[in-house]
Amino acid sequence: MDKSSLIGLGLIAAILITWLALTGPSKEQIARNKQIKDSLELVAAKAKEEAQIARKLTEKSKVNDVIVESGFSDSLLNLERINLYQDFASASQGKAEIITIENENLKAYISSKGGCIQKVELKNYNRYGEKKPLILFDKDSTSQYLEFEAYTDRKRFNTDSFYFKSSSLSEIVTGNNTKSIILKLETSKSGSYIEYVYTLKGNDFMLDYDVNFVGMQNIISNKINKVMMHWSQSLPSQEKHILKEREAATVYYKQAIEGVDYINARKSEEKLLNEQPIKWVCFKQHFFNSTLIADTEFLKEGSFVKTSENPNSTKFVKTITSELAIPYKHGSLEKFGMAFYFGPTQYNTLKGYDIDLEEIIPLGWSIFSYINKWMIIPLFDLLSNLNSGIVILILTLILKTLLFPIAYKTYMSSSKMRVLKPEIDEINAKYEKNDDPLKKQQETMSLYRRAGANPLSGCLPMLLQFPILIALFGFFPAAIELRQKPFLWTDDLSTYDSIYDFGFELWGFGDHISLFALLMFASTIIYTWMNQSMLQPQQAQMPGMKYMMYLMPVIFLAVMNSYAAGLSWYYFLANIITFLQTWLMKKFIDDGKIREQLLANMKKPEKKSSFQMKLEEMAKKQQQMQAKK
Repeated sequence: MDKSSLIGLGLIAAILITWLALTGPSKEQIARNKQIKDSLELVAAKAKEEAQIARKLTEKSKVNDVIVESGFSDSLLNLERINLYQDFASASQGKAEIITIENENLKAYISSKGGCIQKVELKNYNRYGEKKPLILFDKDSTSQYLEFEAYTDRKRFNTDSFYFKSSSLSEIVTGNNTKSIILKLETSKSGSYIEYVYTLKGNDFMLDYDVNFVGMQNIISNKINKVMMHWSQSLPSQEKHILKEREAATVYYKQAIEGVDYINARKSEEKLLNEQPIKWVCFKQHFFNSTLIADTEFLKEGSFVKTSENPNSTKFVKTITSELAIPYKHGSLEKFGMAFYFGPTQYNTLKGYDIDLEEIIPLGWSIFSYINKWMIIPLFDLLSNLNSGIVILILTLILKTLLFPIAYKTYMSSSKMRVLKPEIDEINAKYEKNDDPLKKQQETMSLYRRAGANPLSGCLPMLLQFPILIALFGFFPAAIELRQKPFLWTDDLSTYDSIYDFGFELWGFGDHISLFALLMFASTIIYTWMNQSMLQPQQAQMPGMKYMMYLMPVIFLAVMNSYAAGLSWYYFLANIITFLQTWLMKKFIDDGKIREQLLANMKKPEKKSSFQMKLEEMAKKQQQMQAKK
């Protein structure tokens, strides 16, 4: 390289220095300008050194030019990096390494780039059709980073752009032990860094996650009072039927005052969480969930959650995004404690953390939820070593035994109505050509009252069974206790079984036929026929009800065809046990003796309550008004 080339390089360096000086750097930028100046001086020194080497070499000048230009290009990139990343320039380069921390339940993979959790395995569960550990999410389906503004020019930075230094590459925790992995995002300022501390206990699903801001008060802008935590996942399909997963997958969140709320799983929606602080946000899959919990609370300003559908994807169920505000007070040492829950959506497991996380399970409201909490779930836990189909059989036997007094009362009511058929037929014949239905109804009710029969007493017991049916209807499809549990011809009681696929969608029914649903339907039809045969007097008064009662099992078949096979199995067993109870009651209860008792009641003086007297008085007044017209 000749003297002119050296002079040219020197002039370029001088022009750059002059231009930087004229831009008028602030006090905060003086240190950074010094770094730039030093880098430029290194460029000139390196160029001079390379030129001296080039003179001594006999190679072509083209090669020498490439050497000089390459060295100068690297230095310019370094300057550009300093200008772009400022105090984080040194952390913008590095090698992405995977750090792991695991216990008996889970294994978390943490990337040194961004310091984020990019994959979680649940060791004791499997994806449907696979034998390897279930992947709750992986690097292709998750994003996690902090976002904040720089102190000087309010430029925004995301931690996923930088490389963290780790205290360890692997930690394994067992028993009652606890271990931590520390990742540090260093800056150009000594004693200023962001630190992530991941801590895991043995036999736990909770991974503690603490963020420490050390000496960052002169790096993070003093114009803000929060750092934004971005967290999102595309929930991977884990189960047999992705459509059923989409019906269950959504986001839940706990508010400081109003408690747990959620976005409807059938909607794509964005909700601002700006009304009150947030305790936790949960990304709920069908049987598993990932939840971020604050030790204190996330700020409400700027926080939101959002769900998005993936209707055409066969890999991902739904995408959930959240932005959560972390308070920042510009202290020299600030800590914000959080924790991730990565595990099953199992009632007792979630209840044990005492943060209302169990409310993401659809147990029903009020009395429905208590049936599940106090009876169904404890029974499944107690009999967990048995096949789930057998557990449902035992559950059905227990429930039908407890409900037998109600079944007995229902049968007795039906028997009373049945043995009064001759008297009912007389009343119907008496008023066959009469246009006064009110008088016919009064005489019929008078007969029931004198005989001691109540046509509504058979309905009330059925209504008392309704809460149990509703509780099971909500619990069975969401019960991880039934997940991937085979029984008879099905390999998963938590979803529908299919003995034949149509190859097309039949509106209102589905694209398949479920054998458990067919068994439930057949037994319900037989049960309905038995009830109709025992309620002949009522049928005469309400003939339309006969056809309605047969229509209901058909509607129920359409619903249960795509519902949990375990629930259809329960209803089938309940009908079979009801048949047996009815047969036994019919065998030991004598209709003749019931009729004798009712006839004896009719001979006694009739006692009318004040309420009955008022009803009769109102009826007479109505008749008088009709007569005047």
